Amino acid sequence: MEQDTSPSADEMSAASTAPQSSRGSLARFLLDVIETLVLAALLYLGINAVTERIRVDGFSMEPTMHNGEFVLVNRLAYKLNPILLGDVIVFHFPIDPEQEYIKRVIGLPGDRVVIANQEVIVNDSNLNEPYTAASPEYEGSWIVPAEHVFVLGDNRNNSSDSHTWGPVPMQNVVGKALFVYWPITDLGLVRHVNPSLLGR
Repeated sequence: MEQDTSPSADEMSAASTAPQSSRGSLARFLLDVIETLVLAALLYLGINAVTERIRVDGFSMEPTMHNGEFVLVNRLAYKLNPILLGDVIVFHFPIDPEQEYIKRVIGLPGDRVVIANQEVIVNDSNLNEPYTAASPEYEGSWIVPAEHVFVLGDNRNNSSDSHTWGPVPMQNVVGKALFVYWPITDLGLVRHVNPSLLGR
């Protein structure tokens, strides 16, 4: 008696659907990869639209910030709110806009800034500045023009800032320094200290 060795209808059906199932899985995998890449690209563009990352070069912001730190900057901060006295801001250097500087705001539009006898005086009132490395050893007097801010480094005697090259146009301001994210040992929020005014 001969045995029937031809495949059954069920076996033929399973064999024909296996390649189709494999192709369907591959298509779903590729679709998932594309969706993930598109989402990642949108997130990247969105994050870059509202933030920027800069590296602190030099020692002009000691002891608040240190050379080599990486800082997250809020690009929208001053689209929604005004710049305040004591804010730490990032801006395009007025003399060379390709460079970005980070300094503290000491004078707002219309303010009279005087540096004398190792004191910083704004509108005839001394600033109380616990964040500085030392008192300034230079002197000068400035009126901050409209649409400008006057900035100084916290390391007053080792800083290229408004006392040497003048106030910063508002249009040069990139944003508000928010957060030091590298190195991990320096992780933390940037100190925006309002230098309370002490009446003379």
